[in-house]
Amino acid sequence: MSRLVVMPDSSPSSVVLDSTDFAEIARALAPIGVVFERWSAEHELDGAADQDAVLAAYASQVDRIKLQGYPTVDVVRLAGDTDDDAFLARAAEARGKFLAEHTHDDDEVRFFVEGSGAFYLRVDSKVFALVCEAGDYVFVPKNTRHWFDMGTRPRFTAIRFFAIPEGWVGRFTGDSIAESFATYDQLVGAGR
Repeated sequence: MSRLVVMPDSSPSSVVLDSTDFAEIARALAPIGVVFERWSAEHELDGAADQDAVLAAYASQVDRIKLQGYPTVDVVRLAGDTDDDAFLARAAEARGKFLAEHTHDDDEVRFFVEGSGAFYLRVDSKVFALVCEAGDYVFVPKNTRHWFDMGTRPRFTAIRFFAIPEGWVGRFTGDSIAESFATYDQLVGAGR
């Protein structure tokens, strides 16, 4: 379930807002320039759908975003047997890449086809912890301080949109703030 938890960046235990209401989440994110939408597939996908099938299932939405200045599109999938040590090692390495606070030179534009993950956005002395799930589209403006947590047993497929392909490279701030806030696993509960 989509969820937004807002906390002062200096006090992770002081919750200002905790909501699973989609409209309330979208309203809370709008003032910081974040767009949050819900999309539906134009046809059903099976779990083995490749990049072309995923993009075809969301063709009208993908075309709309491309016309807004994001011509490069790809599909990223991280899923596997969560009892397999090799998969978990690869997942831990992937997870570790974006757990520290960073920014990007490009807007972060993502749509979750399946699974879930959490964006932590640091804006105006607050942290907005946004759990995105299948059907959620999120637009985060470039240069927004944030981190992303996919959890210790990740499972997600997402469509990524880029204005400039090299813009996805993280510029790490060196701030350890991410270590002070609840992890994805803590936000969604370990038994997902």
